[in-house]
Amino acid sequence: MIIAVASGKGGTGKTTIAVNLALAQSRKELQFLDCDVEEPNAHLFLKPVYNTRETVSIPIPKIDDKKCTYCGRCAEICAFNAITVFKENIMVFPELCHGCGGCAYFCPEVAITEIPRGIGTLEKGTAFGFDFLHGHLNPGEAMSPPLINAVKSKIDENKDVLIDAPPGTSCPVVAAVKGSDFCLLVTEPTPFGLNDLELAVQMLKKLHTPTGVLINCADLGNNCVEEYCRQEGIPILMQIPWDRELARLYARGEPIVLHSSFWIESFKKLWGQIMAAAESARVKTGERGDV
Repeated sequence: MIIAVASGKGGTGKTTIAVNLALAQSRKELQFLDCDVEEPNAHLFLKPVYNTRETVSIPIPKIDDKKCTYCGRCAEICAFNAITVFKENIMVFPELCHGCGGCAYFCPEVAITEIPRGIGTLEKGTAFGFDFLHGHLNPGEAMSPPLINAVKSKIDENKDVLIDAPPGTSCPVVAAVKGSDFCLLVTEPTPFGLNDLELAVQMLKKLHTPTGVLINCADLGNNCVEEYCRQEGIPILMQIPWDRELARLYARGEPIVLHSSFWIESFKKLWGQIMAAAESARVKTGERGDV
């Protein structure tokens, strides 16, 4: 199974939940993927030992000035304005290039080749007996989906996979969640939490991904999230109250399941509910989408 943990907004405790879910399980047959590549922080809690590190690149165009006639065909087909053609000059903007290869394919003079441009790094190791992978996007890079896809390309089909997705509902989240059997949405019972939860639910409906909700700091705010989930038929799988001791452990980078048998059992139960819901959805649909 591939299980994603996401949220409509940042700061809801998404990584905390993902880390404790991983630690509450039988750890040998699990992969943990931190796909929040712009600001990965699961390693602060899991403290993995890395054994491999590789650069992730995307192909960008290189122009052969001797062949180029400045016809402008490459600029016409580039949907991202990564190429600008002047009368006797051509400019490439690598940061805008999505590496689609269209410019090289359609160039009538075969004046364009592709060269790699590093956008980040992928690190792989082990933590508490299970596989750990995450990506680090280079500072200033605008596109994280290629790096997220590189992390997901390492998925072991023989293991359960837990994905810590980026916050929000934009392209990076879609790249991280797409292909999952189930997505757990972590939210908080506030108007801001509800607004972003609604956006996340709409996104998952487009991806045809089954979902459940975990309400963090559940005894603060109001019951707006519970009412929304009831209306939408979305199961609330767990509620975690505000607890000063949990906050202290978080501030020290210590997972709560390592300090409490109650929370170990709670997260084991949550994992069981998630796996049952994912299996039920897989049976209904026959198979999941492309990873």
